[in-house]
Amino acid sequence: MDEIVKKNYFELMALVDRGELTGEEVYNAFLHTIDKKDHEIKAYLTINKEYEYKKGELKGIPIAVKDNISTEGIKTTCGSKFLENYIPPYDATAVIRLKNNGGTIIGKTNLDEFAMGSSTENSAFWTTKNPWDTERVPGGSSGGSAAAVASFQAPVALGSDTGGSVRQPAAFCGIYGLKPTYGRISRYGLVAFASSLDQIGVLSRNPKDIAIILKNMAGVDSMDATSSSVKTEDYDDFINIEPSRTKIAVLKFPKESLSSEMKIAYDEYIDFYSKRGFILEEIELKYWEYGLFVYYIIASSEASANLSRYDGIRFGKRAKADDIETLYLKSREEGFGREVKRRILMGTYSLSAGFFDEYYMKATKVRAVISGEIKNIFNVYDFVILPTTPEVAFKIGEKNDNPIKMYYSDYFTIPFSLGGFPAINIPFKLNDSGLPIGMQIASNHFKERELLSISDFLEKEIKFENNILGGFR
Repeated sequence: MDEIVKKNYFELMALVDRGELTGEEVYNAFLHTIDKKDHEIKAYLTINKEYEYKKGELKGIPIAVKDNISTEGIKTTCGSKFLENYIPPYDATAVIRLKNNGGTIIGKTNLDEFAMGSSTENSAFWTTKNPWDTERVPGGSSGGSAAAVASFQAPVALGSDTGGSVRQPAAFCGIYGLKPTYGRISRYGLVAFASSLDQIGVLSRNPKDIAIILKNMAGVDSMDATSSSVKTEDYDDFINIEPSRTKIAVLKFPKESLSSEMKIAYDEYIDFYSKRGFILEEIELKYWEYGLFVYYIIASSEASANLSRYDGIRFGKRAKADDIETLYLKSREEGFGREVKRRILMGTYSLSAGFFDEYYMKATKVRAVISGEIKNIFNVYDFVILPTTPEVAFKIGEKNDNPIKMYYSDYFTIPFSLGGFPAINIPFKLNDSGLPIGMQIASNHFKERELLSISDFLEKEIKFENNILGGFR
């Protein structure tokens, strides 16, 4: 069993194609690993033991799905008591496309409630643990998906990235995590947090697997008006990377934005490119530092609007009450967790009559400035490199009393989300304690093929050791 689950997705596809394994045998191997390991990691909220397979390129190989992505007949809770027993009558478009192309859904992974968080400690059910050190968080909000892939309980997983929720947990768990261009993957069936920012992403232990999954679910969708009609590509047909012809912008940051070990690792990351002949130029972005504040105004405002439907009548768990106003209040009081309530309050305040222009409208203007500044980089450079996170995975409970410190986990990921640019986490090295350090690389809109191609080049050069199946550290 262990030998099967150690394989990459593309290797498992080839084994099934050659008749050496069946898709169901692969599926059962992962179910066995989940049964053996997930009592400690707690990556999954729901396990799907029913193997259902349509013939297609993906050969019946399993995929884990974050529990804010709709799956017909399988619970979709968003990590919230409000939707604790919700079973959707339909699949998200991304799920439909994967299933129609031969993918199978092995289970739904844990997350911060309604994808609001950076540690998966905000789940209403339990905290997922980091497989590299079970006293530490796996990141968030796609922490369950990242932990499942890192601990060999799934070969790939879908997550969602609003401000860094695929890339940050990928960095903490030592795997690859891609946030595609906004609109590249349909959001139909992705439960809304912040509609102008949310994007389904992919987590895996190598870039090729991400490319295969992206190819099989990307593209315009009539059910999602924000999905893009820009032509998709064969993302797994990688472009040859020639370092001497590849221009890379190196983002310069204040020293205090990085822990000391991350600063050293970033310097090593830059040196890594330099030694391989890439054209590097250091640049500084004038408005980058405002991204975090802009994001939390816009994302919280959109969350306030999107979550207003959860009132105990239209959607969600209904509290017992004698009148309608008390029903609303009690349903939301009992249904939402602390972080969700905090963001609803922030968003409602920003949208209120007295502060709409001062906060929300001003934030949207600064967002446009930040996006334009990044766009200008890609008029000159092929890629941008920078850290993914300010530090390695922190201990469970370490930041629960300081939400501002928790929000800074996304300092390096948010600006690309504001502009809808694709970016990926690259597992780069381990620190002295054996914890993964991730670095980020980003590209222009709809340049996923180029981004995955250079990621594949880097994987072969870095040779990051991510095999921790033999035991949690």
